[in-house]
Amino acid sequence: MINMTAVYVLWLREMKRFMRAKSRIVGALAMPLFFLVFLGLGFNRMAVPGMTKDLNYIHFLVPGIIGMGLLFSSTFGGLSVLWDREFGFLKEIMVAPVSRLSIVIGRIAGGTTTGLIQGVMILGISFILGFKIISPASFFLSLLMMVLIATTFLGLGLIFASKLKDMQGFSVIMNFVIFPLFFLSGALYPLENFPIWIRYLSYFDPLTFGVDALRGLLLGVSTYPVVMNFVLMIFFSSAMLFLGAYFFEKSESV
Repeated sequence: MINMTAVYVLWLREMKRFMRAKSRIVGALAMPLFFLVFLGLGFNRMAVPGMTKDLNYIHFLVPGIIGMGLLFSSTFGGLSVLWDREFGFLKEIMVAPVSRLSIVIGRIAGGTTTGLIQGVMILGISFILGFKIISPASFFLSLLMMVLIATTFLGLGLIFASKLKDMQGFSVIMNFVIFPLFFLSGALYPLENFPIWIRYLSYFDPLTFGVDALRGLLLGVSTYPVVMNFVLMIFFSSAMLFLGAYFFEKSESV
């Protein structure tokens, strides 16, 4: 049974940690900003397959950078589990009279909210660089897609954090996972430029459909139908949430 009080407390704890860590906020925006400025403006006149003439490379890039920010922040959200294990907080909440599912949902709710904040901040910065969205309704639908992306990779981070015991090992392994997911997603370049065998690999990457959905919602241009992207992301996020809860349930607090 889900204990909503426990969910709220864990969500609130994550919010306070995020708002108090000013360096974390700056760090979360620094890398996306560098990508937008140096890649977006540097390749701004480059023709992008599938994009209309009134849309340039920076329009193509912004949804990919939002997806990148969500991928990195959400996956490394699993690192907080290892920190809590290291300092004994995880043991305390594990022995509390609440289900582990409530703990998982609370953590994912907090991580999803911080990821959503970062995604909106990146989108706000992109407006300064000339990015435009097609309608206010598309903005609110894109927020829903950001939630699905963040939930998917928070679940993935939780799976690894539940199986690993040290923070250094988590960082090394996650780098081997994050960068292939990022580069296979088509965040920086069109999927049409991939060799066919790499394109097949991209179909197994949830971020591929998340980024494509953001492009369809914000720009009106996408490789796959937006509805199909939503269905697939709901499937991926549900599967990762289930697996994250399962492995966390089987993990040890110490």
